[in-house]
Amino acid sequence: MAFVFRFVGLVFIAGMLAAAVVDATKSIAASSLTVTSVGQWWFSLSRTSLDATRQIVQGSIDPHIGGWLWDPVIQTLLSLPTWLALGVPGAVLIAIAPTARRSYTGRISSRTDGGLT
Repeated sequence: MAFVFRFVGLVFIAGMLAAAVVDATKSIAASSLTVTSVGQWWFSLSRTSLDATRQIVQGSIDPHIGGWLWDPVIQTLLSLPTWLALGVPGAVLIAIAPTARRSYTGRISSRTDGGLT
């Protein structure tokens, strides 16, 4: 399980670095700070899937829940910078992955009298 957490975390971190490079390149070309939000990235990648997700959340779930779930919650997540939205979960996955315990071998005395025999 640790391998899966670390692998997915590293994939997210790699995506974060790629998104940061894209934003830096756009910022240099525009001579001003340019940040790509998750919503902009998703829209440019697949507008139909973004629209379908919105319709599913607003329509198939209870209208009272779907309305507030889309507007304040999901809209806030879609407005985050892409590098932040990928970097935080990646860092969390890497941090919670169990680490391997190394055993340190050495001479362990089986004497209990402190070696005074």
